[in-house]
Order: sequence, then C-alpha cells, then structure tokens
Amino acid sequence: MDKHQAQAAPAGDGEGFSIGEAYRQVKHLMQPDARIYWADFLASAVIGWSAFALALFSPVASPWFWAGAVVATFAFYRAAIFIHELSHFRRGFWPGFRIAWNLLIGIPLLVPSFTYDGVHTEHHVPDLYGTRRDGEYVAFACHRPLLIIGYVLFSLLIPAFFLIRFLLLAPLSWLIPPLRPLVWRHASSLSIDLNYERADDAIWSDVNWRWQEVGAFLWAAFVVGGIWLGFIPLKALLLWYGVAVAVYTLNALRTLAAHAYRYGGAEPLSRMEQFLDSVDVPGHPLITPLWAPVGLRFHATHHLFPSMPYHNLPKAWRILSARYGDAYLAASRRSLPHALLCLWRDARAGNCRRKEMRLNASA
Repeated sequence: MDKHQAQAAPAGDGEGFSIGEAYRQVKHLMQPDARIYWADFLASAVIGWSAFALALFSPVASPWFWAGAVVATFAFYRAAIFIHELSHFRRGFWPGFRIAWNLLIGIPLLVPSFTYDGVHTEHHVPDLYGTRRDGEYVAFACHRPLLIIGYVLFSLLIPAFFLIRFLLLAPLSWLIPPLRPLVWRHASSLSIDLNYERADDAIWSDVNWRWQEVGAFLWAAFVVGGIWLGFIPLKALLLWYGVAVAVYTLNALRTLAAHAYRYGGAEPLSRMEQFLDSVDVPGHPLITPLWAPVGLRFHATHHLFPSMPYHNLPKAWRILSARYGDAYLAASRRSLPHALLCLWRDARAGNCRRKEMRLNASA
C-alpha cells in the first residue's frame, strides 16, 4: 500500500454501516495474484494485436475487417485499462509488468503509464476527491446535460492530441526548455477535466517516465515516417485511429457511469460521501466487463478499498452487499444505461451538492 492509499485506509462510521468493519470483512482479499494479472493482460494484448492484424490485412468491405476491428477494440480496451492497476502499484512493485504493459500497449497506443501515474493517485486522496484539484472529476450534475454529450464527443480528438503530444511537442520541449513545464502541466495527463494542471511532482511510480516519452516519440515517428516512405500502409494509421477512438468512447461512457458527479465545490468530502458519489454496476458477469473491464464495474467498492486487486472486487462486493444490504447497495446501479440516465436526470434537475470551502474565522 502506498502513502496515498494509506491515507484512504478505512476508518470511521458511515450512514448505515461502518467502513472500518467493512474493511475487516474483506481484508483477506487485498493480495494480488500475479498469475491472474499476467494471464489476463497478455491474453488481451495478444488477442488485440491479432485482431488488429486481421483487420489490417482484410479488405474494408470484408466481414473479417469489421470483426477484427471490433475484437481489437474490446481487447485493447481491456489491456489498456490495466493502466489503472499500475497507478495503484507501489513504487518498484512488479516492474516487469509495468515494462511489458508499456511495450505492448502503452507506447503503441500513445498512452504510456506515466500519463496516469500520480494523476489517478490524487483522485484517491481524501482531501482532493471531488474538489477543483481532482483532474478525474467534473461535476456533470452541476452543469447542463450538453456537457455530458460534449465529453463523449471529445473522444474523437484524443488520439490526435496524443499523436501531436508525442510526435511534435515532446521533441520541441527537449529543444526548447521553457516549453517543457507547459507540456508537463497541460499535455501530459489522462484526465477528464480539461482545466487540470499537472503538478510538477505528480509522479509516484513512473520515475523513469522520460524513457516512456522517448519510446512513444520513436514509435510515432516510425509509423508516420513509414507511411511517408511507403513501407507502412496509411490504412494502418487510420485503423489505429478508429480503434483508439472506439476505445476512448467506451472509456468515456464508463467514466460517466463511475460517479454521480454531484459535488462541485472545494471542500473535501467525507468517506461516506465519496462512496455514495461513486457507482457500482455489478451487471452481467460476461457483458458488463466489456464496457467496464478489469474490475471497474465495482468502482464504489474500489473507492472504499483502493489497494484491493481488481480480481477480488466482485467477491468483496458480494460479501458487503450481503452483509449490509441497502446501505451498501445505495451506491449501485442496474446497468450502464441506468447509470447514464441517473447522471442525465441529475444534470437536468441541477442535483448539485456544492460544498464550498469554509472561510477561516480569523481571515
């Protein structure tokens, strides 16, 4: 458990159940199984690249092309979501897994793990969750519903953004030192808040992030250069872009279903407020993981226990929902459409629970 996760360790009582007692019910599930991680990730990556190759070498009008593109999308999506698990690894934990993930997925998709490292950790710091300093939180319920649509449509531009970031901005920032901090603060984070500014020290585990940046630049330069010289077909880049857009769109929908997004102020939330503002969607064990892979369908449970490995979250949810009933199920939704509909209704109704920071009496 890292220092930020330790800050989020269960303590205190909530509304309807004790978080400390809930932790004692599931503390035996905190040990990750390396065999599950490696088998799941490698299978997803191999299936993804095999399906991508099938689509690449099949005529666009062929059903094999579309079958390959669809399978590649879901396989890459599952493999890519392991970046979330990496962000919770303590420094130096399973370094081979981090390297393999970056080589097989992070760098080829132009989202090396450092883009999420630290950023996501801040999301789990109790005093930052839901505040303006949380880059993974936008108070959608406090804004017009059109913001929800705009957030999903922005997925069309994200692959282009990262292509420009690593192909052009990276080498420019190496050559022009004053540009370096601007690129770091404004163009180096996987965040949903476009106003988020990454802190200079927003790195926890990816201490060798500069090598990831170099690798992403070399990969992007190789592909673009190969297309320019003619030994890589333009179809490869277009297919990559289309699959990437599909992955980001799936992730945008999952992100919208991960929280209620009802808090728009600066004051930190209590542990129970954070739990009830997060969402579990247990759903169908085969269908739901397609859009919320690697345990993320149990996002509220994850927020209670950030260091719990993804493969144990379903069991933890079953134990706690059986133990505490409606008090625990208050953070659950039936399905993705149900979660999105709840968010849309909150936005239309302005169901915003804004918590402003109290002024110091001596100020």
